[in-house]
Amino acid sequence: MGARGHAFLGDGMGDTGIGALLVRLRTARGWSQQRVADEYNALEGRSAKTGKEIGRYEREARIPTPYARKYLVQVFGVDVALLDQAVAISKGRRDGAGGEVVLPALAPAASYASGDRLSEDAVRSADFARFIAQRNADEFVIEQLEADVHRLARTYVSHPLMEQYVEIKRLRDGVFDLLRGRQYPRQTADLYLSASRLCGLSAHVCLDLGDYDSAATHTRTARACAEAAGHEGMLAWVRSVESLIAYWTGRYEQAARLAQVGRRHRASGSIGARLASLEARALAIVGDSAGALAALGDAERSREAISGRDEMPGVFDFPVAKQFAYAGTTLLAAGGQECVQKAIVSAETAIRLYRGADGDDQSVGDLFASHLDLARGHLLLGDLDGAEEMLGFVLTASPERMSASIVRRLIVLGRELEGPQYGGAAQAVHLRERLQHTAVRASLPAAHPPELPT
Repeated sequence: MGARGHAFLGDGMGDTGIGALLVRLRTARGWSQQRVADEYNALEGRSAKTGKEIGRYEREARIPTPYARKYLVQVFGVDVALLDQAVAISKGRRDGAGGEVVLPALAPAASYASGDRLSEDAVRSADFARFIAQRNADEFVIEQLEADVHRLARTYVSHPLMEQYVEIKRLRDGVFDLLRGRQYPRQTADLYLSASRLCGLSAHVCLDLGDYDSAATHTRTARACAEAAGHEGMLAWVRSVESLIAYWTGRYEQAARLAQVGRRHRASGSIGARLASLEARALAIVGDSAGALAALGDAERSREAISGRDEMPGVFDFPVAKQFAYAGTTLLAAGGQECVQKAIVSAETAIRLYRGADGDDQSVGDLFASHLDLARGHLLLGDLDGAEEMLGFVLTASPERMSASIVRRLIVLGRELEGPQYGGAAQAVHLRERLQHTAVRASLPAAHPPELPT
């Protein structure tokens, strides 16, 4: 055992539960819960642990598993035996609270019949305690599930869609089965939150494949699970998906309203910037340029006011790069030469930021979208050469990586090249044919396996 571990045992920590021990270890260093999570993540080599989860350990709403304790002892520089002893004490207290109550001895005048009735009543309590103990989820199951969701959420934006779909579906169905069983209330809430996130990922699969009805079904279940978990951040995120579905089915005013509703939730992280950006893009499409620019301003202010990090990365995060990508699309729709020039700068910034990010954080869909926005921006400025250069990134990519929204953008851009301003120029005709050919290839069944999520 290290010197610090001996010191804490010598300070009367021998009968301290894990929650109180973690509080004392943290406060002795003057750290916040997020600082502990950051130290943990640095050792583990991931960014899965949050300050909120450290708080759960300290409140003993969750007991750290042996895997988590392996890193916590490194964070605090103590021996693993110290944490193991504290965990045993906390679990012993829980077991003691759930067992039979020892009744005081009856006075001699009490009848034997009364004693039998009390004994039978105690047996019923013990039976119920055993029923509670027969749960199908524990701290380790919940922690592993959250780690799996975290990994899928991050890799979703950069990996082939169907690679993700199979595991998302398997995990989602597994969580549904767990929720049909028995857990402690705190574990049930955690399972509902994981179910909500996995339904959200399922909705995104359907969105990217263009199955908007199925996406809406998954989203309704995601919202129900988020409400059961009482998670404001997830409820706000679900509204953003509902807004996306409305946008890609041509209901732009409803898309803006859903984003506005989502902004009413009190949620930390980047969700406010996401919802304001969604609202801006939808308003620009319906011709409300002033409202769109005001919403873009709201997105920037929301970004500046962000407190804390997002609990989940990837699909659930809204990085600065994605915010610039949305701004580019919005400014193009707003129209006018000044907005077009700003849109080009925004799209270029999005591409630069994504290319500078880690591989798993490089959103393929947003890179496609920003290159298409750049191409359209150059077209609007009469620069066919610039448009062709920007389209090269998309037109030479694998069609399996293209979502339904990207295919729609290709088709719209191809139609714009039919405009009279190009006068049937050979370069415009050639570009249009390449766009149409790529859109057809990306839409073929071979591009996406026929087994769609339900």
